[in-house]
Parts: sequence; C-alpha cells; structure tokens
Amino acid sequence: MLRLYNTLSKSFEVFHPFNKSVVSVFTCGPSVYQRAHIGNFRTFLIEDILLRYLEFLGYRVIRGMNFTDIEDKAINEAEKRNLSLKTITENNIRKFIHEMKMLRMKKPEFLPRASENIDMAINIIEILLRKGIAYKYKNNIYFDALKFKGFGKLYGLDLSKWPEEKKRFHKDTYPGIQWNLGDFILWHGCKENDKYCWNSPFGPGRPAWNVQDPSMVLKHFSETLSIYCGGIDNLYRHHDYSLAIIESVKPYPMARYWLHCQHLYIDGKKMSKSRGNILYIDDLRKKGYSLKEIRCFLICGHYREILNYSETNLKNISLQLKALRKTVFKIDNIAKRFSNDRISGANKYKKNLINIFKRNMDNDLHVKEAFNEIADFVSRINIDKLKPENAYKIIQSLKKIDKVLMVIF
Repeated sequence: MLRLYNTLSKSFEVFHPFNKSVVSVFTCGPSVYQRAHIGNFRTFLIEDILLRYLEFLGYRVIRGMNFTDIEDKAINEAEKRNLSLKTITENNIRKFIHEMKMLRMKKPEFLPRASENIDMAINIIEILLRKGIAYKYKNNIYFDALKFKGFGKLYGLDLSKWPEEKKRFHKDTYPGIQWNLGDFILWHGCKENDKYCWNSPFGPGRPAWNVQDPSMVLKHFSETLSIYCGGIDNLYRHHDYSLAIIESVKPYPMARYWLHCQHLYIDGKKMSKSRGNILYIDDLRKKGYSLKEIRCFLICGHYREILNYSETNLKNISLQLKALRKTVFKIDNIAKRFSNDRISGANKYKKNLINIFKRNMDNDLHVKEAFNEIADFVSRINIDKLKPENAYKIIQSLKKIDKVLMVIF
C-alpha cells in the first residue's frame, strides 16, 4: 500500500483518496515572471511521478496546476524591462509548456491562470468580508489571521509569539523563510498610475498572490482535494494562507494530504541570480545530455531531501541510464523472437521487477532506490541464456514501470 509523508499530520500515512472514484490533485504551478529553471522542474517532475504512479496503482487522477501571472514580481519585471505584463508571462508560459512536453510530463487537465480567475478571487474576498474574517484598511483588503482557528497548522506555527500590536503585510511575497506574524493581504487597492487594476465591490485593484491559488482551486474542484503539493519554500506562509482562505470559505478541509518537495542545489549551494548559477534545461542539453538523462537525474533523489546538481552526479546518472537502456535493447531484441499468442502466466522476472518497483514507490515515492534496484536486477540477467518468453515478460514489465519513470523506452 502506498504510504506518503503528510506535511499536515507530520507523519507517514497510508494513502486513501478523499473520493474513491477520482483522485483530485492540485500542484502549485510556476510564477511566470521568469523562466522555469531545473530546480522548478525538479518539483514538477516529482509531481509527475506521483500522478503516474497513482495511475499505475489503478487510480483515475484529475490534476490542476496554476500559472501565477499577475503577482508583484511579474508586474515589477514588466516595468523593469519596459514590456507589457502579458508579453512576459505569455512567453514564459509558452516555454514552460514546451519544456514540459520535452521532459515527457503529463499535461494537467486544468492549467488556469490567475488573470483569468479575477471574478472568483473577488467572490472569495466578498465572502471573507461578510464573515468578518477579512477587513478593509485604506484601499487594501487583509485577512485577519487570528480569526481563523488553527492558523499556521500546516507549518506548525507557534502562535504564542504572535505580536500584541496589529501588523499588516502588504506585499505578495517576502524573502527568506521567516514567518510574517500578522495579517496578510488579499487585495491590492489601486494607486495612481497603476497599470493593472480590476473593478470590484470594494474598489479597483488586483487580487494578491495568496488568494489567487484558492480562486483557481475552487474554480475547478468542489470538494476536498486528495493531494495538494508544491515546493518546500511555499510551506512558509503561502500554503497556510491558501488553506486558511479556503477553509474559511468552505465547510470542508482544503486537502487530505500535503506533499512538499525540497530544493535543488548547484554544487552544494542554492541557485540565485547573484551567484550566477541558475541552470535551465537547454543548458544541460548543451552539455550533451539527453532529455531522458535530464529527467532521470531530476527524479532520482527523494523528494523530501535536497537534490545536489554537479557534473559528476549528472554524469553518473547518465552512464547508469545508458547502461540500463543498452541491456534493455538487447533483451527487447530477444523478446521480438517470441510470439505473444503463446504467452503463459507470470514468471520470476516479471514478479520480481514489479515487486522491486512497488516496494520502493509505496515507501513515500523512493524513485532513486527503485531505479537503482531495477538497473541492478537487469544488469545481472544472463543475456546469452535468456529465453524469448522470459525476455518478453521482462520487457512488458519494464514498459509498465516506465509509464511512471518515462526514461527507459
């Protein structure tokens, strides 16, 4: 049985979807003020593995992933480059979808944009105002955090340190991993010369980042999500804000399971513009690595642990994958000599391969261990003595496994 580490309960739990007929998943998508780098894709690929493995287990999955295209950072980037907001965000969205396909990622059923869900954000804020959970201060609307019972429960926030004096945080995002102990913004009231404003019952403005994700979740899902996942940096503030908003508006929990993916480091250091160490997918391709090798590297590290990129680490994965695929090619040639109308039941090869894969994946998605054990198992097969029937069963098992990994065939 699949066991996942649930950030909400701070424990491993056997997976039981909220709705047995369909597993609903929402994943925090990219902020498209900039192009997605390999650290971003590490998270999105782990989420792709999760979805594919759920389907491997027989579940029907429906997924939403949002594009954040009207936050502070995007507007500031547009002004800095003297371009329209749409020019910047459309270009980055187009690149992202293209690279998703290149990396063999499943396209989500829903790809909403914050800019297309303004009405839903306004509706949410109206409900919060009526309930007295949100309030207007000057031209902005804020969420009164202490009005929500259990605020910060996802992260495990210590509310005993909450300041007595009222504090309000007016930006969409703040640097660092510290918590902002105060009320957070829901609506940016328009100032003079602001370019991006929408009309609302509480005055012209735009929805803040923290209400954008809830607006897109509620647009496409009408019950508790089975899984909500994203990068570890969103565990500080953002996901607790989203949870507080939705659970203040709806009479049900936002999600049953919360998964968070750790960062990718470059040679032991965080990626940053100041260090000049940001890498993109095409940077790795220019180094001579195939898209399968890049995907394999980015998924081969447990999602709750930091993945360290180095030339050595990527090269080692590349060589391991090449060796596996070379052997699989030989096995496939033998399998082609077998007529599948004479196939019998399962044999030790088929059973062992599937068991290896499930044992590791059921244990909180240990992809690297699954890949390593499969590669080792295949490397020990005596090709010269392999019967076509057994070769056929091996290939069929590997093809089933590779519908999740997407790196072998």
